[in-house]
Amino acid sequence: MAVDVVSEIFARARAESRKTLTLDEARSVLESTGIKFNAYAFCKNLEEAIQAARKIGYPVAMKVVSPNIIHKTEVGGVKLYLQSELDVVHAYEQIMENVRKVMPDARISGVSVEQMLRGTELVIGVTKDAQFGPMLMFGLGGIWVEIYRDVSFRIIPLERVDAWEMIHEIKGIAIIEGARGFEPADKKKIVDYIMKVSELVNAHPEIAEMDINPLMAYQQELYAIDARIILE
Repeated sequence: MAVDVVSEIFARARAESRKTLTLDEARSVLESTGIKFNAYAFCKNLEEAIQAARKIGYPVAMKVVSPNIIHKTEVGGVKLYLQSELDVVHAYEQIMENVRKVMPDARISGVSVEQMLRGTELVIGVTKDAQFGPMLMFGLGGIWVEIYRDVSFRIIPLERVDAWEMIHEIKGIAIIEGARGFEPADKKKIVDYIMKVSELVNAHPEIAEMDINPLMAYQQELYAIDARIILE
């Protein structure tokens, strides 16, 4: 793990009196552990967003990037399945208008333009329990985690057997294994990612909260789509 990279990012956030990392920072932290993300570009303006969409290839997603905004969807800061340059232009204008209306004091750094992927949506999260300390959560992700809360928990640090048990404890294990037309996910790779998060948090106890949601799972690979890291 590139500990220096992680420490530098955390130090910069503290120097700016921030607890919440930007998406770009959260991606860098997690990528330093070996977790893969979908194709992505941080764009400071509309022209950069147009160029990024062309390079990544349609369809793409666009999300506001701001150190002041944690829940991007709630402020109208997310646009999905953009199919053309015109869609990108409209999405950029709408995101800026929405955010300025809902959070006029938010500092907008730019937007992210991201590759759209479809797969089995999972979530890996971290919270701190007053009694047990850092806890790792695993379950079905995306909207499923909000609707069904089909998740399992373990105290950090984990052993690989703990991660394996977490996967098989959730009711959605059948989906992970390929039920009802879903592409079966690589459970060994899921265990690898759970362990990477456990090791990261164990090495950096200043991490108060973390979410990788959704984490898209396929037969041979996993890709994180969105991530949130909050420091103490």
